[in-house]
Amino acid sequence: MYKKILVPLDGSKTAEGVLSHAKALAYSEGAEIILLNVASNPAQSFAFEDPAIAGATVEDEEEKAGKYMDAVCSQLRTAGFKVTCMVRQGGAASMILKVAEDLGVDVIAMSTHGRSGPAHWLIGSVAERVVRHSKIPVMMIRASET
Repeated sequence: MYKKILVPLDGSKTAEGVLSHAKALAYSEGAEIILLNVASNPAQSFAFEDPAIAGATVEDEEEKAGKYMDAVCSQLRTAGFKVTCMVRQGGAASMILKVAEDLGVDVIAMSTHGRSGPAHWLIGSVAERVVRHSKIPVMMIRASET
């Protein structure tokens, strides 16, 4: 039933909380795990002043994300899982949905912080946007804060 499982990771332990569930699902279904990290651009608001700042920051974020993803992928491969790793740029929710569609994944497995109230209104939720707009099943795991 599930042959491709997309697992978005942002480098946090909270996001990694879904990995044990994704591994169990992949093991039971013989599925491939596709890990995705969407590199953010924290300097985007300063780009109008000096575009070079934004470019350098994106490159730094991509490099950091690449190293992180290599480590996670290596651990999963060592454990015997079929894994594909990728780093993309853009808005997290829209990129997760785009990659899911482009690769024809069967399920998106992701963690959520479980924020509510003002924190949710101010910060928003990538997970919520993915659930609202996904055309495929989304497995949400509420991760405990560590």
